[in-house]
Amino acid sequence: MLKSWFAASLVVLALGPEVLRSVDAIPAHVAGRFRDPFGFERSTSGQYFVFDRRSQIVFGVDAHGESAWEIVHIGNEPGRILNPFAFAVAPDGTFAVGDAPNNQERIQIFTPAGFRIGGFTLPGKPRARISLDGLVLNGIGSLLYTGSSVFLSQPETGGLVNEYSLAGAPIRSFGELRKTGHEDDAAVHTALNIGLPLGDPKGGFFFVFQTGEPMFRKYDAGGRLVFERRIQGREIDGFVSRLPTLWPKRASTSGEIPFLTPTIRAAAVDASGHLWTSFAEPVTYEFDADGDKIRAVQFRAAGVISPNHMSFDEKGRMLVTPGLYVFAVK
Repeated sequence: MLKSWFAASLVVLALGPEVLRSVDAIPAHVAGRFRDPFGFERSTSGQYFVFDRRSQIVFGVDAHGESAWEIVHIGNEPGRILNPFAFAVAPDGTFAVGDAPNNQERIQIFTPAGFRIGGFTLPGKPRARISLDGLVLNGIGSLLYTGSSVFLSQPETGGLVNEYSLAGAPIRSFGELRKTGHEDDAAVHTALNIGLPLGDPKGGFFFVFQTGEPMFRKYDAGGRLVFERRIQGREIDGFVSRLPTLWPKRASTSGEIPFLTPTIRAAAVDASGHLWTSFAEPVTYEFDADGDKIRAVQFRAAGVISPNHMSFDEKGRMLVTPGLYVFAVK
């Protein structure tokens, strides 16, 4: 009887996602300085960067995780950040922060030491659409910063991704909006086309739709569509079947607009060109360069982690918030 129960247990375990346990983390005496870390990245120099959205500060952490210091401080004026909502680090250690002083979206570029070296304000007022872990993402909830360009998800402009120079000059727009069945409601249609633009180290871009039916696309370096994939799997089938088809609208400074919670909380691309997508359910899928699913994983440290930000360091390890944990994923 015991042997039969054990064999059945192994079958159940085999059907679940692969468990990845943390191999490192920012020590507690350093991590305790941060109130709500919502971004955790590392430059090729080895320095860590922590984006603390509640404190509205960007911190630096040394390569050994032994000390932390403030790089960019809270404030309304250029060179400081207020109501930040997006953060990205380039390999050279320069980084971009999206914030919204006076309800006006702004992108700023900083050196690793925190000196402002560029930035621009986006025209118009942001329209809040997505709520993630209590944070309402105004308009551009995510950005891709390459060190020479900024890529933003702005479906309200008619394209999925817009590229800007570091001075804010529009360079190009690419990606057709997907069909949602809500084309007669512009606010909902736009919200269901919000996503995460991601650079592929092997060339081109991924775009992961963050709301509604889980999907992603691959574009080449010229912005031409390579393929589109719908994301399916037994780990998320039940969750996807329960996705709403109607969303209540709430009053905002831009009028009544729908608020959506994300289907996909975070996404990242590793050095081999594999795409990783983390869902509202505590599971993450890995896809190969052709868009085929390789495996489902679950991150565990002190407990099960549902990442809200993922990045990769120069060793190919994944850096995850919440918790400031490091995972060996290969």
